[in-house]
Amino acid sequence: MAMDLDSIIHRWFEEVWNQGREETVDELFAADTIAHGLGEENAASSGPEGFKAFLRNMRSAFPDVRIVVEDTVVQGDKVAARVLLQATHGGEGLGLKPTNRRVSVSGIIMARIVNGKVVESWNSWDQLGLLRQLGASPHDYQQDRFLSRPVG
Repeated sequence: MAMDLDSIIHRWFEEVWNQGREETVDELFAADTIAHGLGEENAASSGPEGFKAFLRNMRSAFPDVRIVVEDTVVQGDKVAARVLLQATHGGEGLGLKPTNRRVSVSGIIMARIVNGKVVESWNSWDQLGLLRQLGASPHDYQQDRFLSRPVG
């Protein structure tokens, strides 16, 4: 079973994201799937059509998007994947004028898979880092606030 879940998550990223195959969303996403953490404020999408709106926005903004699965862990009916998204901001899918900047964004995705379909997923990805790389969010400090030495 572990290999099946691993294969499904690799197929998901290769076909849905790297190839843009929306029919794979219909095949691998249950009708009532909830995908948590896709939009701003950790908004969730519901079902294949809800996810496709997110997919279309992202692929419109980043037509050459590539997501690499760097690592997976399978336990029971869940698979966690550490991923890296790399792309060029070449479209207006996020409401921003194209900058033609290259971006690199990491994330962790956990999916619960039942009978070969994703029934729920939790997505944690660096949205702020993405916006900063596009110049859409201020980066007004010189040092990393979390890794620099404390003052005092």
